[in-house]
Amino acid sequence: MKLYNSRTQEQVSFVEAVKQGLGRERGLFCPTFIPIYTNINEILEMPFVMRSQTIMRSFIEDEIGGSKVDDLVRKAFTFMPQLVRATPRMFALELYHGPTLAFKDFGARFMAQCLASFAGKEKITILTATSGDTGAAVADAFYGLDNIRVVILYPKGKISPLQEKLFCTLGKNINTLAVDGDFDSCQEMVKTAFSDNELCSKIKLNSANSINISRLLAQICYYFEGVARFRDFYGDKVLPVISVPCGNFGNITAGFYAKALGLPIKRFVATTNANDTVPRFLKTSKWEPHKTIATMTNAMDVSEPSNWERVTEHFNKMLVHAKGNNWQMNEDNIEGISISDLQTAGAMKALHKNGYVAEPHTALASCGLSKSLKENEAGIFLSTAHPAKFKEKIEEVLGIQIFLPDKLNKAASKKVLSENIPSDYNVLKEYLLN
Repeated sequence: MKLYNSRTQEQVSFVEAVKQGLGRERGLFCPTFIPIYTNINEILEMPFVMRSQTIMRSFIEDEIGGSKVDDLVRKAFTFMPQLVRATPRMFALELYHGPTLAFKDFGARFMAQCLASFAGKEKITILTATSGDTGAAVADAFYGLDNIRVVILYPKGKISPLQEKLFCTLGKNINTLAVDGDFDSCQEMVKTAFSDNELCSKIKLNSANSINISRLLAQICYYFEGVARFRDFYGDKVLPVISVPCGNFGNITAGFYAKALGLPIKRFVATTNANDTVPRFLKTSKWEPHKTIATMTNAMDVSEPSNWERVTEHFNKMLVHAKGNNWQMNEDNIEGISISDLQTAGAMKALHKNGYVAEPHTALASCGLSKSLKENEAGIFLSTAHPAKFKEKIEEVLGIQIFLPDKLNKAASKKVLSENIPSDYNVLKEYLLN
């Protein structure tokens, strides 16, 4: 499999892209080609792990071999998504049944398996920024791996207490930095590090954000599972509308790749909070990021999503070859909707009345889907985190008690080991070198 750098157009192998993370001039690695499945019904009938192996084989088997691909997927995907009916026409695709109770487990664990396999004895520093769940997923996936040091930046005071406890209490090879700033400033510091030639000459850097292509490819797999289970209710007569809660836009990019492969999806709803750069862009074609706004859906408080560059590459270049999937960036294929905190809380209450408890990010996605659905349509909203990870907010909004799963209960009593740093790249650089 060949990938190209979105900024320089240089091509690299999958292994090279995984090990580099970010390309030269801050370019993102994108597939040069996406195959189109002609046997989509057969693929949808496969069990989850076998189907995921088939999907990953179609991208990287030619480079690392089919048995190696199968082994990486089998070790990474030890849990499954679940599709649950939340309202008569809306289904939650629950992606939080992994070890850190968030959708990020799929991509982080697959990347960890890839990097551990490809790196050999080379010492690597994983440098990543998180707005919430990425930190826990990455920390869990890489915890204790030989020759891999993990440094995670997160905005101080802007993630939930339980999110923080999950990845800031581990120690060993997991280092966490609480940054006096927002997620965008954390992400900018990470990108600056990757473009710092002096730093990169002294330590081997890699990123576990959705910047890394291995994470993105792994996320394709749960879209197939969602559509397969949707067919249990509707057969192939109704194509699902899929609403994705969007922050850095890696999740929905994986969805676009899934559709390009041939997965039958009617359209996507890119649902954001008040940080509505993309919904405004889809309406005006003007890219005008505003200052990041803090919201109750903190993991999505991103005003300059990195993966949007991959989205534009996808629509502008990727589908030239895809004669059967010649879909454009318009409202027939992708709709952008911004949801306020008030609307998110209202969606949490509406779902609860139907017997479904959702944390804010999931509820926001359900609200976007509800606004988008037309008569005779049905759809899926992505449920990205376990409700207990946002215990305080759910108890405040719904007035019910949330009990913690064992993993969260154990983490809640642990001491946070993070160091506090200013939003200053030079401070980060000194930390990494020392």
